[in-house]
Amino acid sequence: MSGSIVERRIAPVVGRRAAESPVLLLEGPRSVGKSMLLAQFAAEADRPVIDLDQSVYRQVAQSNPSAVTDGACPVIIDEYQRVPSLLDAIKARLNLGVAPGMFVLAGSSSFDSLPPGTQTLTGRLQRLPVMPFTQAEIDGTHNDLIAQALDGEMAPDTAADTAPTSRNDYVARVMRGGMPLAVALDSELARSRWFEAHVRESITRDAGQLRRIGRNADLRDVLTRAVGQTGSMLNISKVAADVQPSWGTTSDYVTLLESLFLIMRLPAWGTTILPRSVEAPKVHVVDSGIGSYLLRLSSAKMSRLDPSALTEFGHLLESFVVQEAIRQTTWMDAPVTAGYWRTKDQLEVDLVLERYDGSVVGIEVKAGDHVPDKQLAPLRALRDRLGSSFAAGIAFYLGPVSYQADDRIHILPVDRLWR
Repeated sequence: MSGSIVERRIAPVVGRRAAESPVLLLEGPRSVGKSMLLAQFAAEADRPVIDLDQSVYRQVAQSNPSAVTDGACPVIIDEYQRVPSLLDAIKARLNLGVAPGMFVLAGSSSFDSLPPGTQTLTGRLQRLPVMPFTQAEIDGTHNDLIAQALDGEMAPDTAADTAPTSRNDYVARVMRGGMPLAVALDSELARSRWFEAHVRESITRDAGQLRRIGRNADLRDVLTRAVGQTGSMLNISKVAADVQPSWGTTSDYVTLLESLFLIMRLPAWGTTILPRSVEAPKVHVVDSGIGSYLLRLSSAKMSRLDPSALTEFGHLLESFVVQEAIRQTTWMDAPVTAGYWRTKDQLEVDLVLERYDGSVVGIEVKAGDHVPDKQLAPLRALRDRLGSSFAAGIAFYLGPVSYQADDRIHILPVDRLWR
């Protein structure tokens, strides 16, 4: 990957979405490529980028915000969250007249994390997530499996369609993740050093800009414990039991880490339409490479079949697949919501994607090389309860063969997400 250029599937979406809304916000983790997307858009629009990470621009924005916001449109601002009061100046300009494409912003912390008084753009702002690379982007394959599944147009599964990806290859991909600068590195050790610097910078610099932190070490401990629950229902009490901060502080720290796009809460789905559904969210690490680093998962541990490493890999694989699938929805024209479904009698579907028209895809993730028929019970239950709105159920696994196991239920190798 070193030196190669990755084509971002989200890139053409930026211009289309900017033409729809007065304010477009690109948000996602630091070092994920938002600035590059912003620079590409600015070049096409022939407008400068005002980068608030640069002190000279930040000082102007703090002392005279209208000097920043009153320029020719589109006004393009990077790391806008460094001066949250700019949002008030943007609102003041919008109050004088609204048109599509007036502002394009980018930020490395969630809009939801800003002080309530600055969130003044309701109904005028569209948010576009920019996340780590998908494996399809890294490989340049233009894979659209999730769109096909939502359309109910899955390609016929044949035994001849065998996956070329070995278990070691899957391990390597999960441990590499999709952060652009980490993907560009050629060795596991080099990526480990990058992950450490990224986590340290996020905790010591970015987190402190959003709220006061008692001890950075406590925030890191909460991050590690939360990542240890990846792929599971979030249990803040369990996290708090293993760290120094109180339950309340731990809960706040979890929210902070989510605002920095280090972890993600996947909400429960179907609680209002399907009876006996569990309502607690699950937690997923946003990038499996960072998760692997924090959990000290290494190729050496995997090669000697270390039991704890195998368990951690299974959880990380679920987060890896969940994130791959969700990221494919970010460049679709139709809005897609994501959640997971679990009943009180322990039926669980790892990921449920619902398009605005009601089309639903259920996804299960298995870390083995075969899928016993009984493990398809949750997908069958979801299909039977939803009827015709159930477009497809997919059980991803590490085996080599694609096949249809039942009506609208498919068993697919994980690499079908990028092949």
